Amino acid sequence: MVRTGGRRRVLGSGAGRPRSGPAARRTDVDAPDRCSAVRAAARGGAAGRAAAGAPGRGHGGRRPRGGRRGTVRPVCGPARPADRVAGGGPVTRPGKTTRPPLAPAPWRDDPYARALSDGQGPLFLRRADGWLLPLEVERWLADADAGDESVLARCRGAVLDVGCGPGRLVAALAGRGHPALGVDVSPAAVARTVRRGGTALCRSVFGPLPGEGRWTTVLFIDGNIGIGGDPTALLLRAAELLGSDGRVIVEAAPVEVDERCRVRLDDGRGTLGVPFPWARVGPQALHRHAGRAGWTTVDSWRVSGRSFTELAP
Repeated sequence: MVRTGGRRRVLGSGAGRPRSGPAARRTDVDAPDRCSAVRAAARGGAAGRAAAGAPGRGHGGRRPRGGRRGTVRPVCGPARPADRVAGGGPVTRPGKTTRPPLAPAPWRDDPYARALSDGQGPLFLRRADGWLLPLEVERWLADADAGDESVLARCRGAVLDVGCGPGRLVAALAGRGHPALGVDVSPAAVARTVRRGGTALCRSVFGPLPGEGRWTTVLFIDGNIGIGGDPTALLLRAAELLGSDGRVIVEAAPVEVDERCRVRLDDGRGTLGVPFPWARVGPQALHRHAGRAGWTTVDSWRVSGRSFTELAP
């Protein structure tokens, strides 16, 4: 997914089998969590395109407090493209759960898929007023940089990377033998993560996920705190995913901003994706949203112009 100054890699329709790499441990992904959407996307052709355009499933209920706890089972090495899950899930709002209408998935749309396939931009988020936020696709496709390393060094236990994109963080963790799982709504991004040696599911963070209530670290990097257009609701969802001693690491916008808006993907050549809700929050706004969701700031730091915050329940 995205962030001011963030980049991701993309992959075209011809994803192959994952490369062999250092063995990671097995993730808590059960047999029912298998589907054909990413397998079709990895094969490419008409079947892949059809799978990429399929709407997600409806959203389920919230996990009650004090739900399933324990240690996430070890994560395995790179799974095959077939071992991916598709589907959506319920959007959790403070005090209520709502079911949004089904709509085309924005990150499966042509501008994003094309940028991943090309391995470069231009790619932007476009607001209704015409303002453009550049998306640094090339950085997403590159190896972990200094800012990423500062995040990786703080990851504990089993890690869930929300909006993993083409998987540079998941692959880096897997290469170090660290249990990690990426989730992303883009089949192309998930297939690219697999090719890099990581494990990922094609799934919404608001839908059912493996190991709910048992993850140790949840990541919202590259501006992914904006997913769904409601940072407070997203942090409430993170609380459902983590164990009692879990932590969330968030990358905020590098400037002070607190906005919710509808945006479209724009390739700079006249092709626009479907509108979808997004949010941008700077460090101070993040602290306010975190407080509303019951989180406490553990640490904040800046590396190479990027701003990060670690939160605890």
